Amino acid sequence: MCRLALKTANDPFSPYEVLKAMEAMKEGYDGSGLGLLLRGMEFEDFKYNPRFPILSGIAESRKAFNRLDAFMEDRGYELKYDHKFAMERKFMKGKARFRYFVRAYRMPEQFSGAPMEEREPELMATRLALRKDGEEHGGDLSVFSFWPDVAMIKEVGWPLQIGNMLSLHDGQIKSRVCMAQGRQNTNYGINLYACHPFFIQGISTMTNGENTAFVPIRDWLLGRSFPGYMGYQSDSEVFTHILHYTLKQLKLPLEAYKHVITPLSLAELEKHPQGDFLKGLRNVCRRLIIDGPNAVIGTLPDETCLLVMDQKKLRPATVGGREGVWAIASEMCGVDAMVPDRDPKLDFQPMREHTVIIPPDRKELKIWSQYDQFPLNLAA
Repeated sequence: MCRLALKTANDPFSPYEVLKAMEAMKEGYDGSGLGLLLRGMEFEDFKYNPRFPILSGIAESRKAFNRLDAFMEDRGYELKYDHKFAMERKFMKGKARFRYFVRAYRMPEQFSGAPMEEREPELMATRLALRKDGEEHGGDLSVFSFWPDVAMIKEVGWPLQIGNMLSLHDGQIKSRVCMAQGRQNTNYGINLYACHPFFIQGISTMTNGENTAFVPIRDWLLGRSFPGYMGYQSDSEVFTHILHYTLKQLKLPLEAYKHVITPLSLAELEKHPQGDFLKGLRNVCRRLIIDGPNAVIGTLPDETCLLVMDQKKLRPATVGGREGVWAIASEMCGVDAMVPDRDPKLDFQPMREHTVIIPPDRKELKIWSQYDQFPLNLAA
């Protein structure tokens, strides 16, 4: 099993707080990978403007870093900010990297004033082109995200070790949402792209579990001919892409995600007030039905956070908090570490039919059941 932790708060906080929660759950992962996603960015030495997308990744050499610079300049991007981690390399036991980068850019002139719908394909295409460039040069350049208000860090090692190496405790970089996964390597080789969370066009998820339906789901997604449906160094990456497909391609509300990955039985749908639509959705998306056990945690561009479980419910997760700050973790001790001043009696562990939603205002949890109706505008 892996271990997951998410914190979301109105006031930006250090990712080191989430890494300490990961330390509380350290029996559940093996140091084969840590992934961090930060959303709602704040930098100590730069007044960040969300209209500048942030590119994050790793350059293994100066040559790779120079290629990155040349590529971005040729594509018309103007560097506005280059975050410098205060490196403490004594904490890193493995391979030394040339640069961990988190860089904010002004978009090319032709996108000035363009709506986000027009910027999204360009941002994804740029990220994928850089990833391909790195792969064509022996893996010397890894790019994890390119999006406004988002940064990602991935590395092989133990969470606090990586946090100390990057001086994530120094307050130079903060966010309103932080997701972290400590990886238990079970099926695949150690690969930075296999570290959760996964990311596509502002949507991100991470998973604790094993998706034995991975191959047919992957092949179905690859058949959509959508450029972002690629990679798949981990069987869990399909959860991110299914969420993207539900929201961006089918244009359904978040509540529909659960109906896609773990639909109700036909007998249950016969009694459901939206049963006819949901039976059709189940038929159309039958290749996207997951086989667990899995717990999936995610975030959306507007800072909404979510938690869902599969039918087997053999990968636990708990959500707790108070107005203004909430946490989701694989274990209660992880929630304790992130929001110690909450009322633990109000903690919630979802059942198979639930989607837990933390809205952007963070006032209270929304616990939605598959047996309930959800907003559906078929005319759209």
